[in-house]
Amino acid sequence: MTPLCDQATAVRALVESADPGAVWAVGGPEGPQAGSDGGHPADTAFDVDALSGVLALWPVIGSLVDEGALRLHTPLAAYGDTAAEGVPAGTTAHHLLTHPGGTAALTHLTRLAEQLSGSPLADLAATRVWHPLGMTGTRFADGTLRAPLADLVRFLCRLLDPVDPADPADPADPADPADAAGISRAWTTESLRIRTGELTPARGLLWDPAPHGVWTHHAPQDGGAALWISPRHRRWAVLLPTAGRGTPRTAFREAAFAPTAPE
Repeated sequence: MTPLCDQATAVRALVESADPGAVWAVGGPEGPQAGSDGGHPADTAFDVDALSGVLALWPVIGSLVDEGALRLHTPLAAYGDTAAEGVPAGTTAHHLLTHPGGTAALTHLTRLAEQLSGSPLADLAATRVWHPLGMTGTRFADGTLRAPLADLVRFLCRLLDPVDPADPADPADPADPADAAGISRAWTTESLRIRTGELTPARGLLWDPAPHGVWTHHAPQDGGAALWISPRHRRWAVLLPTAGRGTPRTAFREAAFAPTAPE
């Protein structure tokens, strides 16, 4: 894969020509290595509601799976009538997590998480994910998820360096309690692989595969916000386009994750 110092030049040129006001960054597990030059205060919280599926819901579902409160292949009816309301008989959380597009699946998953935990999704994400990761500027405001770029960087860095939750039954386990922050190594590994067999479109768990070992989650509309992650290449990228403009997502991904040779 092209070194970050080289691809940063290509990404910057692309964004400045298509959408100079866009907020973006690319980096690895240690943090960002290239990004937009500013124009916004460091604590500016951007509208990332289109990414709430992976920034809030996905890690919360993962924490419920990790603690044994949810089994992906168990029909939702096993968790009560409310959990199964409005979905076909036999529907499981796995079906919803691999459902292509639309908001209905996210709505059903949110209801399931809230029923199993007894708390609203906003509180679950804050206590189980954002606060332990230091994402103190991320929150739902008037129903819209907002986050500063620095928090998105923390989130993506964690995905490249996930941990195993501490075992509360093992007093010798030195892991920090914050490591049980809903993004465990097992959940990340299980999510970032094809979970749909030979069906198309291929999907992971709320993540979509892209070329060169990259996974993405993005707004449904063209020109919307997007996240990319590649555990294979230890690289991530985020793009928050200017409303009404938008850098072409495919071109941005190819510039950020360009291989040095055919893969």
